[in-house]
Amino acid sequence: MDVSIIQQVKIQARVLVPLVKALQMELGEERANALVRRTLGAIYRRYGEEFWSAKNGNDLGKAMSPELAAYARDDALDYRVIEQSHDAFAFEVTACRYAEFYKELGEPELGFLLVCSADFDLAEGFGPDIKLSRTQTIMQGGSHCDFRYKRSSSVEEQ
Repeated sequence: MDVSIIQQVKIQARVLVPLVKALQMELGEERANALVRRTLGAIYRRYGEEFWSAKNGNDLGKAMSPELAAYARDDALDYRVIEQSHDAFAFEVTACRYAEFYKELGEPELGFLLVCSADFDLAEGFGPDIKLSRTQTIMQGGSHCDFRYKRSSSVEEQ
């Protein structure tokens, strides 16, 4: 059975949202969120390492394009690719069903914690020469999400 990522997120939310809410009540929001990020961060960094290793850690554009398509499957994302090269992959998400789902739950802040924050941990797993920047997300009320992956060796030093 091949379950899309959006469906996985919805299934996981059934357990994670009540768990995180309980942790927040018990530990306070700041401590609970830090614990969740630290724990999930380690998992997503490992995923990033495995992904990048499987792609031979070479061509950023070729590696990321099918991965983005997997996250967009089942009409989960509307996006446009801005740049795709050996050393860069940049895109903007213009509509996000992940954000819509968490807003319907009344928990967009947990959506950011559980879904959007993982992007940086995943990218960290690619290794020290790949950097992700993002200035806004739809989940946090932005007009779009602006993802910019860049190999740091291709960025001019200032």
